[in-house]
Order: sequence, then C-alpha cells, then structure tokens
Amino acid sequence: MLIAAPVHDVLLSKLSALGYTYDIITDVNNERASATVANYEGIITSTRLNMDKAFIDQATQLKWVGRMGSGMEIIDLAYATEKNIVCFSSPEGNANAVAEQALGMLLSLQHKVNSAHAELQQNIWLREENRGVELEGMTAGIIGYGHNGSAFARKLKAIGVNVLALDKYKKGFAEEGIVECAAIQEIYEQADIISFHLPLNNETQFYFDEDFVQSMNKPFVLLNLSRGKIVRQSALYNGMKNGKIIAAALDVFEVEPIQKMKDDMRAQLDELLAMPNFIGTPHIGGYTVQALYKMSFVLAQKIENSIYKN
Repeated sequence: MLIAAPVHDVLLSKLSALGYTYDIITDVNNERASATVANYEGIITSTRLNMDKAFIDQATQLKWVGRMGSGMEIIDLAYATEKNIVCFSSPEGNANAVAEQALGMLLSLQHKVNSAHAELQQNIWLREENRGVELEGMTAGIIGYGHNGSAFARKLKAIGVNVLALDKYKKGFAEEGIVECAAIQEIYEQADIISFHLPLNNETQFYFDEDFVQSMNKPFVLLNLSRGKIVRQSALYNGMKNGKIIAAALDVFEVEPIQKMKDDMRAQLDELLAMPNFIGTPHIGGYTVQALYKMSFVLAQKIENSIYKN
C-alpha cells in the first residue's frame, strides 16, 4: 500500500498487524504516483493526491482510501463507490485541534494580541488603542455543524458566546445550553461572528461572497478554517476595506499555497496580511502533535473494521 501523508506509528503498526507492507512517499504527486499506483490495494493520503476518475482508473487493485483529516473533495467519491473502493476520512481526529485554533485566532483578534505584539516589536507602547472587546454575550453563527463545527461551538459556549448553527444536511442537532439550530436569515440578523466549517463541493464553493456580506445586519468577524474556496477572497477584501467585516482570520485560502496566486489576488492578500485586524496561517488548524496520533488511530480502526467486515 501507499502512504502519501505523514502518519503516526499507531497506524503503521496496525497496518503491519493486518499483513500490509507499505511504501511511505510523503512528497508524492499524481504524476509520480501514476507509475506505481496499480500496485496498491490501499492508499493513505491528505492533500497530496487528486484522486479523480483518471487516477482511480489507473489504480486497478485499489480497495480502499484513507484520508488523514476531512476534505473528501480530493476523491471522486461517486466513481470510487462505482468501483467498489471504500473511502474513509478521520475528521474526529483533528476536530479539537481546529476548534482550539479557531478560538485562539478569535481571541487574538478580539483582544488585539497579534497587532499589539507587532507594535511592541517596533518599540510602540499603546494601551487605549489596543482596548479589547470581550466575546461573552456575543452571538456566533456556525455554518456547518459536523465534527469541527460542534467542537468549536462547545468552546464558544464555555466562554459565554451564544451559538446559532446551520447545517443543511443535519436536523435536530440543537443541544440545550450549547447551540440552537438556525436558518441563514437568523444568522444574518443576529450574528457578530461567522465561522465556516463546511466541506467543499458545488453547493458550498464561494458560499461567502459579496451577497453574504451585504446580507449581514451588523459588522462582524469572519473565521474560515474549513476550505479556502468557501470564502471568495475579493468579498473578504472589500468587506475589510469598507468596515462591514470588523476582523478576519483565515487558516485556508482561495488558492493554496499562496505562492500560486495570480498577481492581483496576491496583492489583495498582501494588503490583508498588513492589516492589524487580520490573521492568516498556512492551513495548520488540524496540524497538532495530538491530531496526528488521533487521525492515525481513527483510520487504523476504520481500516481494520472494514477488512474484518468484508
């Protein structure tokens, strides 16, 4: 089997116990994999491989794919199912990591931690200008209430934030004292904070656009730690410039890595990165020591259960 992503030894041990031998090639890409993919029964990947129809056709012995984390848009799931290829993901494994980073980014924006630190580096001492705004009593609109969204909701509720959540594919997930199910109009009307926790597909691409910004009743804070193309960067940029968006934090970007951006998009991003009310990180929300173990452990269990079931 092919391991095309960093994994913890707990997964390697389980694969060995199940009788698998493996090739670890964490810098693989589609072109490199095409020469050998026909040899593999299983593949562990993150974002390195685009497992489209052409790739799957080359993988003639493939029986299963394990995705470290979430984001199954890298796999043509319908075609994989047609080919009887079982696909696993492990969003349970890094949900807490993403939720912790989202909370940390939000707190830093509200209390001006990053911008004040940058000022101190320049020998600037400002207190009144760095007066923070507490989260307690605010309302957050969480769009997408899977593992990541629900983990973030619990952390927000613990510090006194009211949480409204929207998930088109889930019903009855309201938890008394933690989260209320909401329609998008309620979120437009009440939210001080918008946080996206969505998979990327045809319905969710550019969910956040100019119309979304204009629909919000109040100036708001934007967070996106899901998929970059959920948020149209130009809508974010314009909202930040006109003050409709008070602050924003992105762990994911419309084009990744950012070195691949065209000049006009990169110029926008450079302006955003220079703003004291913007924080960006290079898609590291789910990258913790613990998450690597937990994602690997979850995949190990799912692979084992699938093999024994079949």
